[in-house]
Amino acid sequence: MALQSERPLDQTDWKILRELQQDARLSYNELGRRVGLSAPATAERVRKLEDAGIITSFGAQVDIAKLGLPLLVFIQLRCFPERCLFKTSSAEKFPEILEMHKLSGSHCALLKVALSSLEHLEAFNERLGVHGEQITNVVTSNLFSKPVIDWEEPEVNLRPSLQQGWEKRKR
Repeated sequence: MALQSERPLDQTDWKILRELQQDARLSYNELGRRVGLSAPATAERVRKLEDAGIITSFGAQVDIAKLGLPLLVFIQLRCFPERCLFKTSSAEKFPEILEMHKLSGSHCALLKVALSSLEHLEAFNERLGVHGEQITNVVTSNLFSKPVIDWEEPEVNLRPSLQQGWEKRKR
């Protein structure tokens, strides 16, 4: 039975997600010990989280600088309509692109790119230039990175409802 969207995650689900994000290699025995469940109950919870599409994969995080790609850049791209990366398969021709996000606003895409050098960046920008105008930002240092959701359970109702908002305005 898949986890349904009507059924919110409980505290145990959030604990499982936090533990697996910190170490996806945990056995069900160890994971269960940490969250207070038996190994079979833990395995069932993880399976339900996978079936619901909440857990999408298990993998390793790598240090790209140690792989010879020390230059990290973010590129805002304003696509030329006839050559937009979203409308063609051209993005697959850029193995340097780690992430590509569709945006609203003045630019249509934000790319996160890993490169080996400034010369590599220059060549990359020339190749990408046929697809649109670019604003390139080189990351000089990483001040904060949070790949793990580490809260127990998020606040569900962070904003007042529309009705509550109008009630406050009337006063």
